[in-house]
Amino acid sequence: MVILGSTGSIGTQALDVVRANPDRFRVVGLTAGGSQRDFYEAQVAEFAPAFSGLGEGASVEAAGQACDVVLNGITGAVGLRPTLAALDAGNVLALANKESLIMGGSVVTSAAKPGQIIPVDSEHSALAQCLRGGRAEEVRKLVLTASGGPFRGRSRSELADVTPTEALAHPTWDMGPVITINSATLVNKGLEVIEAHLLFDIPLDRIDVVVHPTSVVHSMVEFFDGSTLAQASPPTMLIPIALGMGWPDRVPEAAPAVDWTSRQTWDFFPLDDEAFPSVGLARQAGTAGGTAPAVYNAANEECVQAFREGRLPFLGIVDTIAHVLISHDVGSTAANLTLDDVLAADAWARGEVTRLLEKNT
Repeated sequence: MVILGSTGSIGTQALDVVRANPDRFRVVGLTAGGSQRDFYEAQVAEFAPAFSGLGEGASVEAAGQACDVVLNGITGAVGLRPTLAALDAGNVLALANKESLIMGGSVVTSAAKPGQIIPVDSEHSALAQCLRGGRAEEVRKLVLTASGGPFRGRSRSELADVTPTEALAHPTWDMGPVITINSATLVNKGLEVIEAHLLFDIPLDRIDVVVHPTSVVHSMVEFFDGSTLAQASPPTMLIPIALGMGWPDRVPEAAPAVDWTSRQTWDFFPLDDEAFPSVGLARQAGTAGGTAPAVYNAANEECVQAFREGRLPFLGIVDTIAHVLISHDVGSTAANLTLDDVLAADAWARGEVTRLLEKNT
């Protein structure tokens, strides 16, 4: 195993899986961003990887090391180059860094051999498991579940005064701050719609989102005969992480199963597109293709940071993303996307958010 982003939520849980299965997994590479240097150095001392380092360059180098699996647990656009390095080296890529696939689009998918990318997001891991139950031509639609975040049931007007502290209080999952706020705006679900489209080659209009507050059913696949297969487990990332590391084999006792001796109630609700327009906005970006998804992702990252620093209101996150997308010209990149196109669009979107914030200030 090479683990990128070892001090983050995904990386630390992956190392828990390694600790529990020392006969099955061996860490040969560890990298992190560098914000928790003491924690990272303790990981290196414990696992003694052949390669270790901090920063994007170290992650790119580590991803190209000879290994069985690279787990990309980095958060954000900085994970793109390591993703491409892992694919170029021919390593199996257990992908938790959805941003690299979404912004990279065809640059990433064309670099991957069949079966080389294994999804680690709980929703996409669930879809991959359910898709084992039928042939590709039998699939009618993919159904992604969303917890609804901490503000499920609120109207748009009731979201106007949301604070960063409130947005970081997710009712179900324990995640890093960026992903937690993305879950509060449902931008995370919008990103996952694009991710599912790219991973499984299913058209965007056949990918639905349904709100499921308890997060026990992680996603579902509906087949053309009316059957729906669902993957269920308690809300923990240990199962999809372990499965991504061992794919296609399961890791025994990765996490506790659903307790069928206790009462279970699973509720599902339609998505409120008016209060949470981020999913529809992501569909627009995915349909436009080219550099539009990269712009969606980059604008969101900048807006989330501005929100955390008090420079942007909660509703301003998605409103600003929408404004940036409208201003962006996909041009000819939809048909002939290159890495330079992606990086240029990423930089442009970040600059556009900065310009808008300065103008409004």
